[in-house]
Amino acid sequence: MSAIINTTNPELAQKVIEVIKTCYDPEIPVDIWELGLIYEINLDPENNLNVKMTLTSPSCPVAETLPPEVEQKLREIEGIKSAKIELTFYPPWVKEMMSEVAQVELGFM
Repeated sequence: MSAIINTTNPELAQKVIEVIKTCYDPEIPVDIWELGLIYEINLDPENNLNVKMTLTSPSCPVAETLPPEVEQKLREIEGIKSAKIELTFYPPWVKEMMSEVAQVELGFM
């Protein structure tokens, strides 16, 4: 599964993805993009960013820290007016949402 990207500014959306790829679940040596934790990236014409993401489980130990960390990093991107993380658990994350890169890295392939 890959994230839905809604924007009229693909260059800025690519910067958003690059920053997301610097964010890791500390228990898993793969970034949250490759893990499939990002469901949607919505960037409006005024460059207000809303990212819908999930965690590997609702009881994930980083539930309180990871989303604010990602949000802070996204706010620092030049050109982003505002950034907000929306945490969802629907659909629930499953390992098949990981990219091939992540599956290989974690030994699932």
